[in-house]
Amino acid sequence: MKVSVITVCYNAAKEIDETIRSVMVQDHADIEHIVIDGGSTDGTQERVLRYAECIAQFRSAPDDGVYDAMNKGLCLATGEVVAFVNAGDMMATRNTVSYMVNAFRQGGADVIYGDALMVDPADITKVKRFWKGGEYKRENFRTGWMPPHLGTYIRRSAYQRYGLFNTGLRVSADYELMFRFLYKHRLPARYVPKVLVRFRLGGVSNRSLGHVWRANLEVYRAWRMNGERVSPLIVLRKPLRKLGQMLRRGPSAM
Repeated sequence: MKVSVITVCYNAAKEIDETIRSVMVQDHADIEHIVIDGGSTDGTQERVLRYAECIAQFRSAPDDGVYDAMNKGLCLATGEVVAFVNAGDMMATRNTVSYMVNAFRQGGADVIYGDALMVDPADITKVKRFWKGGEYKRENFRTGWMPPHLGTYIRRSAYQRYGLFNTGLRVSADYELMFRFLYKHRLPARYVPKVLVRFRLGGVSNRSLGHVWRANLEVYRAWRMNGERVSPLIVLRKPLRKLGQMLRRGPSAM
């Protein structure tokens, strides 16, 4: 089974090596690594090109934000299953992809997700939050739940049927896509109790209180734009869920 792993980056010269290497060392043989750069000016392209023989597709050009870059990667992907690991983030173990391939081979799911470690941007050994995906229950979306996007593997056919990231949402298009796939279109999903990714805190939806508030408003918008109803209190429930992540450190091993 071919797996397309998409990495998007911008001015990530200091972090891109460890991300690429975490994909290079995977023990699954059929991986298509796609790197989409937003036109970096710090030497990121040169660092990526050091690994040219291990990267299936590399594009570098200005884009309209992270979700636009992700869509560019999806349009290039040819794998049966697609995963994301962005610059500065790492696949948790050498067998992450092979573990997920085996999970898909068991059948019964178009979306399979696990857990994620959210780490200190300056020291990836320091776990700040443990994002436990938990057993899938569709109605959990009403409490502000979503699976960890970087810890979720999705069949490429789902994107072909139901579309890509909505770039009209600037900070929560990942939530909207998960909601659209899982809640609206009821794609079969399954949870696996395994840490799949270590990602640095400080992403687009967590950069400031303003970004956090905007992200939660976009969560509410995601329901409305998909023709579904939910209490406006979801803008408060979602950040409350993050408190539990901060209290659960999760496994600390690399």
